[in-house]
Amino acid sequence: MAGRTFVATTALAASADAAFDWHEAPGAFERLTPPWERIRVLRHEGGIRDGARVSLLVGPWPLSLRWDLEHRDYRKGRAFTDTQVRGPFRSWTHVHRFIPTGPDSCRLEDDIEYELPGGRLGALVGEPIVRWKLTRLFEFRHAVTRRALSPPAR
Repeated sequence: MAGRTFVATTALAASADAAFDWHEAPGAFERLTPPWERIRVLRHEGGIRDGARVSLLVGPWPLSLRWDLEHRDYRKGRAFTDTQVRGPFRSWTHVHRFIPTGPDSCRLEDDIEYELPGGRLGALVGEPIVRWKLTRLFEFRHAVTRRALSPPAR
């Protein structure tokens, strides 16, 4: 069964370096987690640099699942990747890119490649749900990021 790709992009009124720094700051994951998602951070060690680890508990109890991710491909001001080590997907790789479009602007791009468990049946049943959840999640995340990085009103 082939993997799937989900891409979300948004224009930001901030340099790529500033947007990256905002994502690297402590608490960024929590700021980017929608209030409707049932996600609990069990452990977060090492920030977003290569080898850093995040362990999450996702979903409502008693159906919650552990999701362990490792950060890789850290390029200061430009990109970092989180890859599933253990979790609900057969595979998951999320590349966060910060692409300069001017001195005080950039494009944030979230590129996710994933494969659902359960073969064809898992894909048939799970794909519409995963796409809907990812769309909602990244609409929220990008709106939060745009608001946080927008220049103050005059």
